[in-house]
Order: sequence, then structure tokens, then C-alpha cells
Amino acid sequence: MEKIIDPVDLKLLKAELTPGKKLRNTNKGGNEIYIIDAHDSPNLMREIGRLREESFRAAGGGTGLSVDIDEFDTMEVPYKQIVVWDPDAEAVLGGYRYMMGKDVSFDEKGQLMLATSHMFRFSKTFIKEYLPHVMELGRSFVAPEYQSSKAGAKALFSLDNLWDGIATIATEYPRIIYFFGKMTMYPEYDRVSRDLILHFLWKHFPDPDELVRPLKPLMPETDPRLMDLILKDSDFKQDYRNLKEAVRRLGTHIPPLVNSYMNISPSMKMLGTAINEEFSGVEETGILVCYNEMYPEKRDRHTNSFWGEWIEKVYDRFPRLAGNDSVAERLVERRQEKRNRIFERFLSKKGRKKGKK
Repeated sequence: MEKIIDPVDLKLLKAELTPGKKLRNTNKGGNEIYIIDAHDSPNLMREIGRLREESFRAAGGGTGLSVDIDEFDTMEVPYKQIVVWDPDAEAVLGGYRYMMGKDVSFDEKGQLMLATSHMFRFSKTFIKEYLPHVMELGRSFVAPEYQSSKAGAKALFSLDNLWDGIATIATEYPRIIYFFGKMTMYPEYDRVSRDLILHFLWKHFPDPDELVRPLKPLMPETDPRLMDLILKDSDFKQDYRNLKEAVRRLGTHIPPLVNSYMNISPSMKMLGTAINEEFSGVEETGILVCYNEMYPEKRDRHTNSFWGEWIEKVYDRFPRLAGNDSVAERLVERRQEKRNRIFERFLSKKGRKKGKK
């Protein structure tokens, strides 16, 4: 286990936080969101790598290296980094990395150059039909000092801030229909609770088309018949209550990020669970979330304020439009209509292909 590097010099970090890299202000908490990569912001990338390793190692994961930066962060067309910056404390609060499916390439063995390729097998249907419309997400972290309630609103809204960034990027790119990512649970987490959570996900968020599957699926240790007795309701909300109560009785709780994903969309797909041997044996559950089918209150919470900022930028560029609410509403409607048309074409193509089978 290597010693984690010291914090990167603040002056170097601030020098890379240029206006051109700023995505938006956060909805809550008074923070800022930037998009960077290892090539245009090497010092920020190093600080992200430090905080990732610090965060994951404290939870029982991590790479064991002095900094968590891999080839996917540094390759020729690297993963982009969503950075949540606390301007008051002048510190990185948290982050995510992502890759647009249209930018994914293949290696010399014909394998997708995705950070999840060593754990999951991607079907031909997924690669051909879904991948061009996918935003792959991973390496989500919140800096340790923002994981405590002592940090106040900054800590309370840390995950919310990350979703501000994700939803905004998807809003700006209407061809992005799906988020593909992972929910992580650590080896120290109670085994029965883990099995119940995974059983619940399989039951309520199935992937009948087997779009993505683990190369080496994690097998439950708990008797499925016992889990069926506990998770006995077909209604999602009632069964969710059953799950929470069972996990509580086992002396633990549903991990926050897992809990967040469970309540983001009724059409989410659970793609199976694999053990990430390259990351201290953490258990990674693949998920696929359709942006257009997210619960409106969840999606709107992260995008409504973005539209306000977007309109202000339009007004700055075209001053004669300033204050014309009807024009502003129409501009937003046009952007949303474009997304809906792309989504409808995607569904129509899927429907035609299923009809041929």
C-alpha cells in the first residue's frame, strides 16, 4: 500500500479553473462545476486522483497506489472529469468521470476501450444501438472532509451537485439517452444486506434483453427462497419498504448512492454484479438509466436552474432578446423537442427490429 501524495498546490489548481471550463453553478450549496481532462488540466487531474484514492481507500476500496489515475484518464481521447469546486474553501468537493459512447474506440483485440470492459461483456445490440446514445459514468467520489455532516450544506448537497453536472451535460447533448454506470458496494458491507439489495434490483429493474452482463457474475450467499419471503411484494414502494426494514434489522442501511439510483427512474436496468479485482475487490453493479424516463421531479431539480443560466447566456449574446419571456420559453421548448424527436426515433428503430424477430 503506497502513501497517498500530498495535496496539489492551490495556485496550480486555481490556474486551471478557467472560465472556458466552467459548466455551471450548482443548484444548492454555492459550488461550481467544471469539465476538465488530464491533458488540459494535469494538476487538477492529480488532485482528483489523490482525493479518489483517499476517499475509496477510507471506504475499503482504492487502488493501493499513491494516486488513483489510470490509462482511461490519460489516453489520447481521455475520460472527461466533472469537478465540483467549493469556491469558499477553495477545494475540490467531489467528482465523476465520463465518456460519451460516440467517442469510444476499440483496442487491437476488438474490445471496447471502456473502464468497465474488464468486468462486463457488452452485447452486439448494446454496442450497435445503445452505445452511440450512452454516457458512461464512473469513479464517483466525495472528498472525505465533505462526507461529514459537520461540513453543513456543502456535505448535504454533495451528491446533488454531482447530478447537477451529469444532468446538465445530458441536457446540452440531446443525443445522450442513457447513462451507463456502476453502483459500488464494499467487501465489508453485510453480506445478507448486500444480497437483499441485489435481489431487489434484479426483481424490480430487470434486463431481459441481456444488453450487458458481468464476465464473472457475483453469486449470492443468501438462499433466494428466504429473500423471496422478505421481498414478497410486487409493488415497488411496498417492497422498497420491506427492503429498508430488513436491512435496518441487520444493523446497517442502504448505501446512499445505491439508494439514489433506486429512486431515479422506473425503467432503470440492473445489469449484474462483478467483483473489481483491480480495485480492492469492491462489488460493482452495472446499471442503465434512460434520461428521458427519469422521474420528472428528479430531472427537473437538476435542469431547471440550468435553463435559466442558458437563457442568460443567450441574452448576453443577443441583447435584443433580453426580457422576452415568450422567446426564452420557445428556445427551451425547441431544445426539448429535439431531444424528444431523437428519443422517438431511437424507440421506433428498436420497435422495428423487435418486430422482425
